[in-house]
Amino acid sequence: MGCFTFIKVMMILFNVFIFLGGGTLLGVGIWVSVDSNSFLKIFETVSANAALQFVNVGYFLIAIGALLVLLGFLGCCGAQKESKCLLLTFFTIILIIFIAEVAGAVVALVYSSLAESILGPLLKPVLQNDYGSSSKPDVTKIWNATMENLHCCGFNGYTDFTNSTYYSNYRHYPSYCCNSTSNVVCTELSAMGAKISGCFDQLLYLIRKNAAIVGGVAAGICALELAAMVVSMYLYCHLDKEIH
Repeated sequence: MGCFTFIKVMMILFNVFIFLGGGTLLGVGIWVSVDSNSFLKIFETVSANAALQFVNVGYFLIAIGALLVLLGFLGCCGAQKESKCLLLTFFTIILIIFIAEVAGAVVALVYSSLAESILGPLLKPVLQNDYGSSSKPDVTKIWNATMENLHCCGFNGYTDFTNSTYYSNYRHYPSYCCNSTSNVVCTELSAMGAKISGCFDQLLYLIRKNAAIVGGVAAGICALELAAMVVSMYLYCHLDKEIH
């Protein structure tokens, strides 16, 4: 078996696994999103809040699954049919994802102030206008899940809720801003004394605290992406030489 044939077979097998994995994620995501009641019956022992947060992940699974299915299809068919167009499309999508991941990591870890200046104007208005609003329950659920899991309050802190829709409706701050699980009302004085970090700072802290794990996973993903790009470009160039 020649080098080209071997790499072609490995490319096909690799992308078959990607396609099947993406299809599985896509199916689970659709099931969770469309038939959430049946899905929640499996988790009857789980708290309602935790189960609801898990259901919200369905949309994320659909997006990731669809992308993996597309990549698996392009890579597998491109190698099998020896199609330069499909291989180049596969390479381009992987390259775009790789560049986006590197850029996101650099901005989040090295230029955290720049990331804050970009995300702040996007997330703060949503938090202030839609959190606690009966017309936007999903926003409230997502922020509640974030603040509960990260043990944080708002984007930068409790002051993000000042003059917000939530404060206008209830005249107090969310309990997460006071680190309280009881029914005690979280006043401005209590929130100030609790000194709960904003979710952006808390997220950066957790990333840096687990830098070795995050770095290892990121390095593994980047290595797979680089390998996929190298193999697809090798097949593309080999086919280009055959034509000429």
